[in-house]
Amino acid sequence: MYTGNVEQVTDELVVKSLEANLAIIRFDIDRKVAYVNDLFANTVGYTKEQMLGMHHKELCFPDFANSPAYEKLWRNLKSGKNYQDKIERKDRNNQAVWLEATYMPVFSEDGKRVISITKVATNITARQDSVTDVVDKLKKMSEGLTINAEVGIKRSDELLTSINQIAKESTENTNTLENLKQYADNIQHIVVTIREIAAQTNLLALNAAIEAARAGEYGRGFDVVAKEVRKLSLRVEESIVEVREGVGAIVKEIDVISKGTGRAQEIAKRCQEQIQVAMKEFDTIATSAEALDNQSQEVSKII
Repeated sequence: MYTGNVEQVTDELVVKSLEANLAIIRFDIDRKVAYVNDLFANTVGYTKEQMLGMHHKELCFPDFANSPAYEKLWRNLKSGKNYQDKIERKDRNNQAVWLEATYMPVFSEDGKRVISITKVATNITARQDSVTDVVDKLKKMSEGLTINAEVGIKRSDELLTSINQIAKESTENTNTLENLKQYADNIQHIVVTIREIAAQTNLLALNAAIEAARAGEYGRGFDVVAKEVRKLSLRVEESIVEVREGVGAIVKEIDVISKGTGRAQEIAKRCQEQIQVAMKEFDTIATSAEALDNQSQEVSKII
């Protein structure tokens, strides 16, 4: 057992310590200040003398003082229920003061009725202001994220619309090129047919010239016609060669354009997929920003 020289702790010393470290105020049953210590009076910007007889409502902002919650608080206190929480009160300059407070009903000696309400509190205004500042910053951050996400979604949507239009036109161009290629193939077939006709005409002209030579004097006029038909057949042959070469060049260009259009379609498809992924990410950012805002509000309420 410890038997050192220990000074006796009296109730008076304990009360003195409480008075020095806690803001204490006592209200009578009519909600008026019956007692207040220096620490509480200084916390709200008054002197003890100024606060004696002050109604509790004078320390509250109107939105709380005139609310059902205010009357409920006092009903519960008068019925003997204590109350402990973070509370907002009004100082002499109408500025907010945040207190970590406990309201304690004081009972009569027989314990049957409440005769006053004592409140002990600590000033947490600086802590609350810091929390509020952090919450405000978190809220602004979440708002900024939301705005940026919305802008990103809007721009991505506009870009996706443009790419979809490009993809649509590219598909239409591909169809047009396929039609042109089909037309070119048809022309090639026609050219082959004309070439066959020209060859047959040339052969007929040659046979006609031979028959005209056999006919002698009587076949000279026919020989002239045969020669002209043969010349025409040769010119048709030359034109056919030119047309065939031209059509071949067109077909090659169509193939080049068609391949390029195909590559453009592939790129547009990849862009569509990437933009859709980006839009989902922006949606995630917006959802996270909203969750951040909600959590910051919850933190504010808890702290």
